[in-house]
Amino acid sequence: MVRAGLTTERVVRAGAELADEAGFDNVTPSELARRFDVKVASLYSHVKNAHDLRTKIALLALDELADRAAAALAGRAGRDALVAFADVYRDYAREHPGRYAATRFRLDAETAAASAGPRHAEMMRAILRGYAVSGPDETHAVRLLGSVFHGYVDLEAHGGFDHSSPSSQESWTRILTVLDTVLRDWPAT
Repeated sequence: MVRAGLTTERVVRAGAELADEAGFDNVTPSELARRFDVKVASLYSHVKNAHDLRTKIALLALDELADRAAAALAGRAGRDALVAFADVYRDYAREHPGRYAATRFRLDAETAAASAGPRHAEMMRAILRGYAVSGPDETHAVRLLGSVFHGYVDLEAHGGFDHSSPSSQESWTRILTVLDTVLRDWPAT
């Protein structure tokens, strides 16, 4: 029997909020059940287990991030698109650290293919068209951008730049300028 007021969407959103507050690794069905003041078994009408809960939070976060990125990219090209896209990732990670961590959760191939993950890659590829990066080089460039964005955001989130100068923002701006230059000068294969 499904408890009144408890829906899969509500359970997943509460899990995402918990992830932002306590960290994605600390999201468990038992902790979530405490928040709803229900028995853990009541959640199993909505999620199969902890892995399923984390998967659903990851899918929610990927959707949210893709929607924000799509809105930020509308009408932009070249450096403006690159900066807008990068800033969306960084801002989302700052606003929703647990959800951002969830976007890195390993999904099985079928779930990943049906997720917003491919939308993220397509948006990066769209940015690259403004730089005339094409063919197999697109994959290399997408991996470069993803590595830089996620690596920087992760280091920043864990305090990697807290005790040094110049400011993290200054470095971020400079790195995006360098990426823009690298993409403009991408070697033809």
